[in-house]
Amino acid sequence: MRKLLILLFSGLLLFTGCATVEYTGRKRFIIISEEEEIGLGNEAYSEFIKDTTLSQDKEQVDLLNRVGNRIAAAVDKPEFTWEFSLVDEPETVNAFALPGGKVVFYTGILPLCQNEEGIAVVMGHEAGHVIARHGAERISQGMVTNLVGSALAAAIAGKTPEAQVAILNGYGYAATVGVLLPFSRKHEYEADYIGLILMAKAGYDPGAAVDFWERMLEYSKGSVPEFLSTHPNDENRINAMKQNLPEAMKYYEESMAK
Repeated sequence: MRKLLILLFSGLLLFTGCATVEYTGRKRFIIISEEEEIGLGNEAYSEFIKDTTLSQDKEQVDLLNRVGNRIAAAVDKPEFTWEFSLVDEPETVNAFALPGGKVVFYTGILPLCQNEEGIAVVMGHEAGHVIARHGAERISQGMVTNLVGSALAAAIAGKTPEAQVAILNGYGYAATVGVLLPFSRKHEYEADYIGLILMAKAGYDPGAAVDFWERMLEYSKGSVPEFLSTHPNDENRINAMKQNLPEAMKYYEESMAK
């Protein structure tokens, strides 16, 4: 049953529109327009800002905006309205981006960033999510997963309630662990790769990314096993970055030569 459901899901991906991710060339599955995606991002950002406390530390806010504007210039997407916000939560080690260029940092991640280049690592990664349209891809995957789940529920309507529960639970596990989580981890690796290039194009040494993730590895000991996580294991992503550094350094050298 699990193999059948994954094959069905994969078949749906093949028969819907695909686009190509900038820099990586990966074919992605998206069924909502970029305009719709940006609208959703703007709406989510407006709701988020209403209920949060922004930092009043001018030096940190100015630094965040300086790095953000340099990364945004490297992205070169005039259709995006970039905005960078610093949330005053020292205990929250996180950052995220929304479609259209809304990037949020929490003050708790700044000590791990340590400096401007560390902030550029995180900023480049989040901008990578934006230009690769990972938000739209996850929404599209969720829509298809729900569609397949509804079709499966209708198909097994004649079975006993116990059988229906067992089958639907199996589908939920297969869809989450077999499809959605791996896609999410793929997005993280892709954002890491694009982020290296963006920070390099913006004039930041991409080697700082390895240093940042080594600090994150030390901070996040005892995390969830990778196969049940939406994020890659820190050691694995560090190794992937080291492999991608030579390519990113070419962009950095070009930016320094200008």
